[in-house]
Amino acid sequence: MKRTTLGRVGLSAAVVLSLTASACGASNGSSPAGTASGAGPAASTGPSSAATASAGGAPSASTGPSSAATASAGGAPSAPAAGQPLSGSVSGAGSSAQTAAMQAWVAGFQSSNPNVTVNYDSVGSGSGVSQFTSGGVDFAGSDKALTTAELATGKTRCKSAALDIPTYVSPIAIVYNLPGVKDLQLAPKTSAGIFAGKITTWNDPAIKADNPNANLPSTKITPVHRSDKSGTTNNFTDYLSKTAPSQWTGGATEVWPVSGGEAAKGTSGVVAAIKQGNGAIGYADDSQAGGLSKAKVKVGNTYVAPSANGAAATLADSKPVSGRPNGDLSIAINRTTAAAGAYPVLLVSYEIFCTTYSDAAKGGLVKGLLTYIVSSAGQQAAAKSAGSAPLPSSLATQAKASVDMIGSAG
Repeated sequence: MKRTTLGRVGLSAAVVLSLTASACGASNGSSPAGTASGAGPAASTGPSSAATASAGGAPSASTGPSSAATASAGGAPSAPAAGQPLSGSVSGAGSSAQTAAMQAWVAGFQSSNPNVTVNYDSVGSGSGVSQFTSGGVDFAGSDKALTTAELATGKTRCKSAALDIPTYVSPIAIVYNLPGVKDLQLAPKTSAGIFAGKITTWNDPAIKADNPNANLPSTKITPVHRSDKSGTTNNFTDYLSKTAPSQWTGGATEVWPVSGGEAAKGTSGVVAAIKQGNGAIGYADDSQAGGLSKAKVKVGNTYVAPSANGAAATLADSKPVSGRPNGDLSIAINRTTAAAGAYPVLLVSYEIFCTTYSDAAKGGLVKGLLTYIVSSAGQQAAAKSAGSAPLPSSLATQAKASVDMIGSAG
């Protein structure tokens, strides 16, 4: 998320609807995502630098600078009667790639639940997971699924299973600033060579081979990477390691493994650094590319631009990770897919939650929010706001079933 520019944003609902019983846990079976709420507003109101006051007049609490939304709270969490809107507050932290999507989700959810405060702190996936497993927030957003060790830590925190469900599918764009070059094409080995620091000028023979008709300058290449622990970095390095292992030997990792280049914090920091640097290149969630030029990547014999459809085609050619807890929907992305139109530089971002909460009302709030997020309305709101690929109906159905486990014995 763009923590440096968004600040805390006040989200209020223009339409008030009742949250149906299915949003509190009972599925009506009529749709993959249940009937949590109507679509509601698809985008947040404008940015505000000050914290939004709650209904009682006091500023809402947050664990740090937040780029997502805070709406007016209706008091302490309480278990609502069936068919009544939820009230209380719920907190999350993590993925900065989910910025626009989270704003749309919170706005849509609050259209049915105006007395719920949702605080989401865009500290990056790694920090969000750490806050969740330590009990600092109620849920986390992460661009990578929990590791085996994190699953164990999460189980200790939750006193039940901690689960990952996919909620946001988006291309990662390879973005660059090179005046005069608008249609850059990069084979996997070329991209890996650039980010490994082995290809250092824009007129390198490898880049020329990918772009035979381009007028490439001798400008020095400045690779820009995330300075913080990042799920986007994990996905990007996973792509490099799977498609060009001879050039990229750093593996898939949340922490950038190569010295050199320029480091920037968060997605917004990477984008800002590239905008300011002639010859710079980096990676960012496509929704936050900020008008920068985007490279096409080579898939088979074709160069493919980042798109939601391309990300969806890769997801359809990927498989679930085996050996996970019941209800966990982690996905092993097929980076070497040859599917028509597939764009393999993507992230599948997850919401991470407990199947039981010591505060039942808090669990109800998490359940209600996540029910909306995986609903058809929630997925369409994210697609409209962030350009993401909606979950396939079969996967949305599975995600709803996992959310319905909240409140079970785990």
